[in-house]
Amino acid sequence: MPATPAWPPESTPRLYVDVPLAAGVRVPLDGPQAHYLIAVMRMKDGDPVKLFDDRTGEWVARAADIRKRDLVLEVGEHLRPREPVPDLWLCVAPIKKGRIDWTIEKACELGVDRIVPVLTRRSVVDRLNLDRLRAHLVEAAEQCGRTALPTIVEPVKLPALLGSWPTGRALFFADETGGVPAADAMRAAPGPGAILIGPEGGFDPAERDAIRAMPAARGMSLGPRILRAETAAAAAVALWMAAAGDW
Repeated sequence: MPATPAWPPESTPRLYVDVPLAAGVRVPLDGPQAHYLIAVMRMKDGDPVKLFDDRTGEWVARAADIRKRDLVLEVGEHLRPREPVPDLWLCVAPIKKGRIDWTIEKACELGVDRIVPVLTRRSVVDRLNLDRLRAHLVEAAEQCGRTALPTIVEPVKLPALLGSWPTGRALFFADETGGVPAADAMRAAPGPGAILIGPEGGFDPAERDAIRAMPAARGMSLGPRILRAETAAAAAVALWMAAAGDW
C-alpha cells in the first residue's frame, strides 16, 4: 500500500504569533506575515501553516478568508508542546551590526534561553536596536523549529552584571590570557550556566580581575587560535550544550 503522506507536509510554512493558541482559535494576520503567506507562498483556503506562540508549543492551522493583504488562520491540531529549554545565558558584548545579528541568530539556533548584552570598557558599540534583534530571534526560531523564544534584555554594564549575579549560576568567561579548556570547565560545573564573551579587543585587565574575583566565575580557553567575538560565542555555546547533554 502507498505510504500515508506526512501531515502537515515538510514544506509547510512556519510562523511565530504572539497569541495564545488553542484548537478553534482564529488568528487574523496582516502586514509582513500575511504578505509572506499570500504573495510569496501563494496560499489558498485550507492550506496548512505551522504556528507557535512561545507558550503552548506548536500547532497546525489552516488558511481561511484570504484577501489581498490579510487572511485568517484557523488553529487545529496540537503538534507538540513547548520545548524544555537548557538553562543557559549568553552574556555578550555588543559588536558591529551584521556580526551581532549573526550572534543572536546562532544563539537561538543553538538553544540559548537568555541573551544579555554587556557593555565593557572596550566595547565599540553602546546602543542596540533590540526590536531588530528580536525580529532576528523570531526568524531564527521559525526556521530552526524552536517552540521557545530566547529572551533578550536591555544592555547592562559589566560592573552591574557582576554585582547582581545570581547565586548558583556558573559564569564561564572566555579568558584571552588562558584558562581551563572550555569543555573541562563546563563539565566540572554542571547546572545553570552563563557564558560571558568580551568585545573585539577583549576585557581590560581591571575587568578581567573583577570577573575572576567572582565566586561563580570559571575562566576558560577556547583553544589555540584567536577567535572573533561572534565565533567565540557560538563555539562556547556549542560546548556548553554538549557538556549539558542537550546534543
